[in-house]
Amino acid sequence: MSNGGTRMAGPLAGLKVLDLSRVLAGPWAAQILGDLGAEVFKIEPPGQGDDTRHWGPPFLEDGSHDSAYYLCTNRNKRSVAIDLAQPEGAAIVQRLAGQCDVLLENFRVGGLVKYGLDYPALSARHPGLIYCSITGFGQTGPYRERGGYDFLIQGMSGLMSVTGRPDAQPGEGPLKVGIPTSDLSTGMYAAISILAALRHRDATGRGQHIDCALLDSQVSLLANQASNFLNGGRVPRRLGNEHPNMVPYQDFTTADGTVLVALGNDRQFRDFCALLGREDLARDARFADTAGRSVNRAPLQRELRAELAKWQSGDLLSRMEAAKLPGGRVNEIPEILADPHIDARGLIRTLHRDDGTTVRVLGFPGKFSTTPASYRQPPPRLGQHTVEVLRDVAGLGVEEIENLANRGIVGTDG
Repeated sequence: MSNGGTRMAGPLAGLKVLDLSRVLAGPWAAQILGDLGAEVFKIEPPGQGDDTRHWGPPFLEDGSHDSAYYLCTNRNKRSVAIDLAQPEGAAIVQRLAGQCDVLLENFRVGGLVKYGLDYPALSARHPGLIYCSITGFGQTGPYRERGGYDFLIQGMSGLMSVTGRPDAQPGEGPLKVGIPTSDLSTGMYAAISILAALRHRDATGRGQHIDCALLDSQVSLLANQASNFLNGGRVPRRLGNEHPNMVPYQDFTTADGTVLVALGNDRQFRDFCALLGREDLARDARFADTAGRSVNRAPLQRELRAELAKWQSGDLLSRMEAAKLPGGRVNEIPEILADPHIDARGLIRTLHRDDGTTVRVLGFPGKFSTTPASYRQPPPRLGQHTVEVLRDVAGLGVEEIENLANRGIVGTDG
């Protein structure tokens, strides 16, 4: 049962997660587990909480003044405010760890040893514990002591070297992606790794330590770009909205705007040329197959740009849809969030804090036929659940909790 007597749902129902992480990568992983039914205890410093509570504007105008940034990654969690720097506070968290299946943390390497919350210390007492550490550069290697932030990782990983307009074009230069992709991908890899470790524990009864690094995660996502270099010796460069291997796979200017054309094979290219009335392009030996179009992209793009400039965007996209050719518009965020398809998929969820304040969030994208994701708890206020978690999970008495609160070792909401 979750707080408030609501029956927990989802494939991870019954799993308990102790979340010592803050900002984004760790909280994102914990939120994924929470969406899938796990009970997540978010440990935060009294008085301040997770740094992202203050990353605004915009903020909620409900008295908590929590930022919209914080709201995106902290639903389905209970906030427990405990001062780890106090020995009694650390002892409480150790006690909670003994009641949990998974611990997530993103302290600097070795940063939890002084609190008795490092993996060797906890696993000696709780051998089934799955302990996931998230850092910028991992627990080993020459950069292990460095702090890591998403923007830094996007640059160091090579991602920014292939993001942005090409050299000699207006606006040239490396760019970061518009969302914190290094943090988010690390959070997803962490959640996947935790699920794999749970499967191992089911079979053996043993937990393990998982070491997830932002740099590792982002480098792994170089995918085809890295493979082009590793297996073909081709150094990837910035191509703007073009694809390094497939043409046409980019944006084009029409008579009234911009459209996206994303053709993935030779059949689609032939059909697209027929739609434009330019079958001659499909018959041209330079453009007949994917490899040829990639090598000869410049002359093909000149021809296509001239043709597409004659079309109205709506007409072209309607014809492409009828021909089952992939194309679309560049939406702004308000447009895609208002799109009827997003509504039909149930991706936007409305939650309510206990004072009635509305919080809108983007839901879990996976659709389960039997055990769907659930949205049981809005992003909590700082220390909202301290009393109930310390009482019901850690087994502390009410007077003991009051004493701890009076001495600033724990914090309570209100």
